[in-house]
Amino acid sequence: MERELLQSIVETARAIFGAQASSIFLLDEETDELVFQAVSGRGEEFLVGTRFPAGRGIAGWVAVSGEPMIVDDLAREESFARDLAESTRYVPESLMAAPLIHRTRVLGVLEVLDPVPQSRSSLGELDLLALFARQAAAALRVAVDRRDETVA
Repeated sequence: MERELLQSIVETARAIFGAQASSIFLLDEETDELVFQAVSGRGEEFLVGTRFPAGRGIAGWVAVSGEPMIVDDLAREESFARDLAESTRYVPESLMAAPLIHRTRVLGVLEVLDPVPQSRSSLGELDLLALFARQAAAALRVAVDRRDETVA
């Protein structure tokens, strides 16, 4: 159920913003890594399960800070970890990222890669992504709690 929920979230985010790709990383607190859990678009067939250090790149910054971020020109962005992007076989030109926060805890990050130009540089669009990410985090938390109740 969680996998289906996460896939639905990335597909919806990609459609809303007209993006080339969208992904969800969840934070593995034991290893302090972000893990690709769902991908829609470029890289979807091989990225799920890929890990990288939680403090690296824009997704890492968003996970650590708990703040959303929009970048129009990744080639000029110092926090962009180009080597990580190259390892995924897709290097975006722009992105928006928002933390998946439940209560005060960051569960992961929702990224939208290469959204249509009218979505870029718009604080309104970033606010929309952040709101969508909060709702997604709440839904994920409910799904995890239900799974845990069933197992117990």
